[in-house]
Amino acid sequence: MKFHIADMTCGHCVSMVTKAILAADTDAKVEVNLTDKTLQLSSDLSPAEVIDVLTAAGYPATEVKANCCNPANTCHSA
Repeated sequence: MKFHIADMTCGHCVSMVTKAILAADTDAKVEVNLTDKTLQLSSDLSPAEVIDVLTAAGYPATEVKANCCNPANTCHSA
């Protein structure tokens, strides 16, 4: 799953986002990219649960969904 977090602006934000996810799912694999303001996540949490966790931590997020509508049927993140 991939999420965009518009309000993530610094290293402290990255730490808070990571801690919030790991508090909800200690087995999650979390990759946060501050430059792109994205969270790449492998977790048992649903997208709605991830959004709820991040919103509660003060970082509202939106899911980035794959776009598989190109002629070669290969997916690219939107």
